[in-house]
Amino acid sequence: MEILLTVIVTFFAGMGAGLGTGFAGMSAAAVISPLLITFLNMDPYMAVGVALSSDVLASAVSAYTYGKNKNLDIRNGLIMMGSVLAFTVVGSFVSRLVPPSAMGNFSVFMTFLLGIKFIVRPVMTTKESMQEVSAKKRALQSVICGIMIGFICGFVGAGGGMMMLLILTAVLGYELKTAVGTSVFIMTFTALTGAVSHFAIGGMPDILVWVLCIAFTFIWARIAAVFANKAAPKQSGD
Repeated sequence: MEILLTVIVTFFAGMGAGLGTGFAGMSAAAVISPLLITFLNMDPYMAVGVALSSDVLASAVSAYTYGKNKNLDIRNGLIMMGSVLAFTVVGSFVSRLVPPSAMGNFSVFMTFLLGIKFIVRPVMTTKESMQEVSAKKRALQSVICGIMIGFICGFVGAGGGMMMLLILTAVLGYELKTAVGTSVFIMTFTALTGAVSHFAIGGMPDILVWVLCIAFTFIWARIAAVFANKAAPKQSGD
């Protein structure tokens, strides 16, 4: 019965995370961490590690699909990725110093707030608007925003991808598909850094839960990314 519950929880966690990653560039941890903490009573620190490691392949396959469809800005993405990676390690270390109960509650609360903000403020930008921001200003914004995103991603493992999507569109003026593609590209490396940091500091998680989350998230992320790139983006005048 316990194994059945594990399979059911990880399946829905992987499905939600994969669809969120493939369609919206959302961090898989935004879905996986709360479910593992709530239904499998997993230690919050371990849950974040499992979620981040699940995010690696899911984000990688999504980034590949978006890149193949020319919806990925690697050059500017690398600038933000540098500061994100550095502060993901810092956030991961700091999270180990926080009591598990407080960290678990903060993870769920943070996910809720970011979800509400994403729904209330949908993105309606175009590729033409991407040219309105100067390269120098975009680079500076990328570094500053990357520091905040990286710390939060490493600390709670939730909201990194969603925050990047919002910043790439609202602050840096990216078109939606390019923003999603660039977001999952950055999240591939951010999640890898965060996962390695978590497991190096806290040890390995439950292998069955770990493998199932990675597999289910990967499958659904691939499906979502393919469909997302075939869809025509809705313009503000539609």
